[in-house]
Amino acid sequence: MSLIREVIINKKTNIKPIWIMRQAGRYLPEFREIRKNNQDFIKLCLNQKLSSEITLQPLKRFELDAAIIFSDILMLPYGLKQKVEFKKNFGPILGDINLSEISKLDEIDFVERIYPVYKAISLVKNNPITKNKSTIGFVGAPWTLLVYMINKQSPKIKLKDDFFKDDFLINRILVILEKFLKIHIKNQIDNGAEIIQIFDSWAGLLDEKHLPNYIYIPTLSLVEYIKSLNIPVICFPRGIKNYNEYCNLVKPDVICIDYEVNPLEISKNIKIPVQGGMDPKVLLSEKENIKKEAKKYLDIFKDHPYIFNLGHGVLPETDPNMMDYLVKMVKDY
Repeated sequence: MSLIREVIINKKTNIKPIWIMRQAGRYLPEFREIRKNNQDFIKLCLNQKLSSEITLQPLKRFELDAAIIFSDILMLPYGLKQKVEFKKNFGPILGDINLSEISKLDEIDFVERIYPVYKAISLVKNNPITKNKSTIGFVGAPWTLLVYMINKQSPKIKLKDDFFKDDFLINRILVILEKFLKIHIKNQIDNGAEIIQIFDSWAGLLDEKHLPNYIYIPTLSLVEYIKSLNIPVICFPRGIKNYNEYCNLVKPDVICIDYEVNPLEISKNIKIPVQGGMDPKVLLSEKENIKKEAKKYLDIFKDHPYIFNLGHGVLPETDPNMMDYLVKMVKDY
């Protein structure tokens, strides 16, 4: 059993495995080399040979305990035939939603559009580099995908004032998302993903009154589905105010915390395994500071089942040598 599954399933506290969100990406020169000749991000995600190669790049450099497939949460709306493109220095831009077209889409069409993502997972899982390591698949949470699909770009700080004006559209999209997210998850698992992480990147944008309808209920449905397939699920509700309530209602196997949360509070109140927490900006500082900050999390969660990670993705300007230092430091703890 991989170290991460030991922590999740057997609640082991004497090991502290490590993987890092966005561990495959722009901070690595070998990734930039591939990206130079592959400007279209969606096409790159749909190139199973390259996306699997990119997924494995950090494992060739660092002693990480998991591979997370190089893909994007927006492959889901892309699979639903919504236009998705990534604009340099801006981020994703989505096209208009054609509700009647999305409603008519069947499972075969959807899977066919993003099939190379699943093949890439299979290539990663069957590569000798991932022996004794976890292969992680992922999806965006229904709420976060809804935000992108209606907002058509990153909301950055807040939602548009008229975001909730079309109740029918929102509820219809949520129903469609639930169906196709389950299909997307099942295909990832069938091709070798042995853990699923649900990214709710925009959880922090919602008022408390909206949490049950848009976060708790839709995410719980996915969590229960993943558990029914005997696969552990990690949830990352970034920016959520009440992690305790989230864990009690959504019931993930692991809760991933962001860097604005007090880890001491989490260790006192949360009983399930915890992942993440350290601010990615720490990796831009000196080794002494990296050691101090990483040790803070390792000490706080010393007697708690804990997977070391950051509280968000690696920043593009991170020096790979500092990543190497962090991984070795965690391994030597």
